[in-house]
Amino acid sequence: MRLSDLVARSGLPKPTVRRVLMALVRSGLLDQDALTRRYHIGPETYVLGTLASERFGIHALSLDNLTRLAQESGDCAFLSVPRDSYVVCLHREEGPFPIRTHVLKAGDRHPMGIGAGSLAILAALPDAEIDRIFASNTQALIKDYPAYSEALLRGCVADARQRGYALNPGILMPGSWGIGVPVMGPDGTPAGALSIAAIESRLGDERRQELVPILRREAQLLEAALRRPSSRPDVPSNSPRARLAATRTAMKVKT
Repeated sequence: MRLSDLVARSGLPKPTVRRVLMALVRSGLLDQDALTRRYHIGPETYVLGTLASERFGIHALSLDNLTRLAQESGDCAFLSVPRDSYVVCLHREEGPFPIRTHVLKAGDRHPMGIGAGSLAILAALPDAEIDRIFASNTQALIKDYPAYSEALLRGCVADARQRGYALNPGILMPGSWGIGVPVMGPDGTPAGALSIAAIESRLGDERRQELVPILRREAQLLEAALRRPSSRPDVPSNSPRARLAATRTAMKVKT
């Protein structure tokens, strides 16, 4: 963003914004393009992200589970995680079947309950927490998700609890169906969800009965990995994260 944009958005005086920006640039949290003078997220945020990923290691731990899901089902497998009242897709793994649904991709963020994985997380929460989430997302649903309503989502939650898995029968995008199950963390709350999405003809009743046990198996394996004392994967000494850490250490020594 430009300095003028940041001043307008923050409501702070221009000299104050400039001082804050310069401090963030010096720390590496922001970077300023020499030509456009626009401010961007800086390299130090990458360092913070890699450090945080060691604590929130469900993404790295899930990769084998997602690969197996995609290969055994032939369709797309997803890992989604809750972020307050929303759910973010962290990973999409393509299966070999040539016809795919492209409604969800890594980085997509929707109100909780929108999509199979997101609905699986919502259904695994206590009723009081569900009430809070609906209250928080009311305006977003009205504005951006006209196919959804609180009444519809509450019905979907009830259905998911009864079935033992979440089903999205093409509500967000006609013809794009999905099934999902929650992944429970060591604290007993949903840490995420595994889901499979496919065209409608590939997720009929009979095939769902074949795929749901596979989803549950992988969710249980991922839950077991999350419960292990060290739930982050080993980092090879030549990996980008290891090289970055070594560089940071060297910089501190020089300083």
